[in-house]
Amino acid sequence: METPAIPAPEAGSAVPASLRGILPVMLALPVLALFQWLMSDAPFASYLLSVVGVNIILAVSLNIVNGMTGQFSIGHAGFMAVGAYIAGVMSLNLKEVALSFLPVAASDQVFFVASLLVGGLAAALCGFLVGLPSLRLRGDYLAIVTLGFGEIIRVVVQNTDAFGRALGLSGIPQTSTPAMVYFWVFLTVLVARRITGSSHGRSLWAIREDEVAAEAMGVDTTGYKVRAFVISSFFAGIAGGLFAHFVPIINPGSFTFVKSMEIVVMVVLGGLGSTTGAIVAATFLTLLPEGLRSLFSVLGAEGSLAQRVDQIRMPVYGLLLVVLMLARPQGLFGTKEIWDVLPRWIPRKRKGLA
Repeated sequence: METPAIPAPEAGSAVPASLRGILPVMLALPVLALFQWLMSDAPFASYLLSVVGVNIILAVSLNIVNGMTGQFSIGHAGFMAVGAYIAGVMSLNLKEVALSFLPVAASDQVFFVASLLVGGLAAALCGFLVGLPSLRLRGDYLAIVTLGFGEIIRVVVQNTDAFGRALGLSGIPQTSTPAMVYFWVFLTVLVARRITGSSHGRSLWAIREDEVAAEAMGVDTTGYKVRAFVISSFFAGIAGGLFAHFVPIINPGSFTFVKSMEIVVMVVLGGLGSTTGAIVAATFLTLLPEGLRSLFSVLGAEGSLAQRVDQIRMPVYGLLLVVLMLARPQGLFGTKEIWDVLPRWIPRKRKGLA
């Protein structure tokens, strides 16, 4: 088994400790503002990039559980559904409310962020309630529990009037923007990287490598697994809330077992434990259907064949997994990050040379 590359604690830094936590956010905000300005006249590109961003959040958050902790959850779409429906219902109830001391657009964004946080917290609560008893299980048993949770959520929303039953929720304010989506992508990746380099992350890696040995060394394995599960569920709920605010309608068909497996495929394809691997795989697998549509259009297959792209997507995913597991069982990056792999391809300067 490949040994995970655990980052060592950083040495002294020129950045004051008081600014070290907020500095990445301060640097990201102007970049996101420029990104939003560039996307303002490209609605289809904005929609497609928003879907990519949501899938990155889902893949990176699931990687905290499946990759870093070594558990096997296949019900991530259930937590996404909780966040989507709770945030959607809250936005529907607040869309006529405005803060008089703020412009209308700013007021809408305040309520949008509040709805996202409520949806994320609801998903985190579900993650705690599911994880506390079930994370004492291992392997296939945990997978069955998370699968059952995802199906329970789907059946509940299908039979609840407040959630629109099988028809779903429509009329949710379309207040999500690409900048907002990628702000949460940035936060999710930042949290995942901070966890990896912390003592909490080293405990998760220890659980992944040998849970019995970790427990013998005094690691509270159940406690750490539950915390990782709650963090992962929170960001899945945020992803669901973002998704609900840029699609015309959300319905139970968007959160089935197939969606959960898509996220698992992204994590496995990128490499279990690799944050950047999850990002690359989520981006590639989200853009793949659009690439196939464009290819069929160029070949003149604009009729029934082009319409079947979504139907052949999962077989293509399956074929990719088979090929990958045969050629590189550890995934694209294994447990390494992209910056750990790139130097092998880029010629290095010799020591002592300018």
